[in-house]
Amino acid sequence: MATPRDTRSAPVLPADLTAAIERAGYYPALVADVVESALGPDAVVAHLVHQETTFDQDAVRRHITVLAMTPTRLVIAHADDHEVGTGVEGEATLPVATATSETVPLTSVRGVMLTHVISSPDTYVPGTLGREITLTIGWGAVARIDIVPATCGDPECDADHGFEGTVASDDISLRISADADGDRALTDALGFARSLSGSIGGPVRS
Repeated sequence: MATPRDTRSAPVLPADLTAAIERAGYYPALVADVVESALGPDAVVAHLVHQETTFDQDAVRRHITVLAMTPTRLVIAHADDHEVGTGVEGEATLPVATATSETVPLTSVRGVMLTHVISSPDTYVPGTLGREITLTIGWGAVARIDIVPATCGDPECDADHGFEGTVASDDISLRISADADGDRALTDALGFARSLSGSIGGPVRS
């Protein structure tokens, strides 16, 4: 029988963060415990909860991501659906949830990027910023290299100029749509991006 951990030295999660985890509906007690354990004694100053459902052949899989920022750290918690076999032929698989947390010092966060998707830009209303965003946060754990053939600028030139590329850090990327996730989810994501961006000393890149 599992023994509950001692939480006497850990602060209770903020009510709005607990409520957001409960609204997501993915094993809220488990997710809250994982986030609280990763936070330790630190207080939460900003947070974002994003739940996503995907369809894998005949299976429906749920995934939740919780981002919690403290005065000095960014805590990332993920939980996913999995299935394992029972080892007995003909018997159904058992549902399993896998939860992982990662802690990153704010000093290590290299960038916060927002990509806005704007429908009908010719009728764009100032201040609305569209109905969908992709929030990308990089801290150097994962790097993506984009390589393309180099050119000299002469459209008639067919010489081999080698390749050129860029290195981008995108350790986590979340897509939030007001139409799919609700207006509140989009507002919360924008607010978290602003808070995190301000904490690392630079504006959000859009």
